[in-house]
Amino acid sequence: MLPVAVDAMGGDKSPGEIVEGARRAVAAGIAVTLVGPPDLGDRVDVGDLEVIPASEVVDMTEDAGQSVRRKKDSTLVRAAEAVRDGKASAMISAGNTGATMAAALFRMGRISGVKRPAIATPIPVPGSEPTVLLDAGANAEVQPDWLVQFAQMGSVYSRLRFGIAEPRVGLLSIGEEPGKGDSLRKETYALLEGAPHLHFVGNVEGRDIMTTDVDVVVTDGFTGNVVLKALEGGVRTVVEALLAAFSTDESTKAHADALMPALMPLYESLDPDTYGGAILLGVDGLCVISHGSSGATAMQNAITMAAEMSAAHMVDELRVAISGW
Repeated sequence: MLPVAVDAMGGDKSPGEIVEGARRAVAAGIAVTLVGPPDLGDRVDVGDLEVIPASEVVDMTEDAGQSVRRKKDSTLVRAAEAVRDGKASAMISAGNTGATMAAALFRMGRISGVKRPAIATPIPVPGSEPTVLLDAGANAEVQPDWLVQFAQMGSVYSRLRFGIAEPRVGLLSIGEEPGKGDSLRKETYALLEGAPHLHFVGNVEGRDIMTTDVDVVVTDGFTGNVVLKALEGGVRTVVEALLAAFSTDESTKAHADALMPALMPLYESLDPDTYGGAILLGVDGLCVISHGSSGATAMQNAITMAAEMSAAHMVDELRVAISGW
């Protein structure tokens, strides 16, 4: 198994937490290569991990396309090149999302036939497997046939990662009826109905995403990103409110202590760190985009997911799905 290339300088907690997550993954049996500055070993303990040298770092605020074109020796570009050149099975970064996508697209290229890559993000569903939401931010404006491809790619990802044999695909709209939504949604609905090898269940609404009624939800990147951030904010607010209520007085603290063993699995299922990050579907290689605030646990889980998708030959499975449409 080729190693997973990890951008050691990506994210708010780099390089310390990123490298720690990589070391945990190695301890669990996954091969990892770090991508960072030549003096990375002087900044943090990299152990026996190989480091691909890169003299530049793309800042979180930099323009995605320009930074990748200008900083050819950046950690992002070198990580993408490692995948392209067959030196790594996947790349992972918790840094600039747009630049990560650009580096993967410019260096790896697209799978033949893919119109546009899309970001697929697992949305937690308590007591069940997550719902895959895509596009979560790569394409603010889309065309109907792109959304069909998103559905195809999301179905492959849901099947390989979460073991769902025949993922149910829903089109995000403002109502469940076939005629609801704008012209984009109406045209896409007709295409999805006739798409082979898809289990299309019709329109779904925002309230359906965190339920067991659907496995893959497709939408444009603008709407998807708004939905993602709204759900993240809503879950965070509820969790913070519960923690505040638990610490009101000695009585509530006592009840909280009794409830915690039952609540912890729920908390873990809602924690973004559990899933490690999103994946960019449609590029000719594996690219995982982790949250900017990712710590060691999130990075370890992202590396584990990348290694699993590599072992499952996900890119080859996507290629077959796209060519069969």
